[in-house]
Amino acid sequence: MSRILIVEDEVAIADLEKDYLELSGFEIENDGKSGLERALNEDFDLFILDLMLPEVDGFEICKQIREKKNTPILMVSAKKDDIDKIRGLGLGADDYVTKPFSPSELVARVKAHLARYERLIGSNTVENDIVEIRGIKIDKTARRVNGEERQFTTKEFDLLTFLAENPNHVFTKEELFRKIWDMESIGDIATVTVHIKKIREKIEMNTNKPQYIETIWGVGYRFKL
Repeated sequence: MSRILIVEDEVAIADLEKDYLELSGFEIENDGKSGLERALNEDFDLFILDLMLPEVDGFEICKQIREKKNTPILMVSAKKDDIDKIRGLGLGADDYVTKPFSPSELVARVKAHLARYERLIGSNTVENDIVEIRGIKIDKTARRVNGEERQFTTKEFDLLTFLAENPNHVFTKEELFRKIWDMESIGDIATVTVHIKKIREKIEMNTNKPQYIETIWGVGYRFKL
């Protein structure tokens, strides 16, 4: 049974999330006060993180979790501005859900992220699965790029790998969202844009003149062969 930590100080919202997720078979714990300490020191399979917390805000909690763990993080917030979504995703969150939201949508997103993460860590492949293209060596098994354990989030690594495995193919942002996030795009194209930006910062010599992931204006992105 997957164990999920909800870091939410509004009791009514936390209880609603807890009820729906428990009905779906998850083990749920909520801690709006010492959530950061528990997230860093206990084993959970996924975090649901509210941004507006009384002491340490969700952005800082997300940052500290991501420095230590690759566990999926879903941010939940009443803030609807793109800048907040971009900041959260840039700090390593895997998804951003805006309040008010449908409980069934939250459950669907949780299931999608857990399924992808479980496939990632559950591989028993003996020989490492390597993607090598134009001087970039992506070790899918060890999750390393060019032999280095760079701090790629789960979605950043999946997105880079997918593009590298399909060179010269132009994908729209909607196609990439469906493929990597396992769900239909709900107008949140900023998710893809932010992840591409973070990947470029880690693999490109000059992010203003990318040599690997190319922007096809008005269409999407492709990995140049």
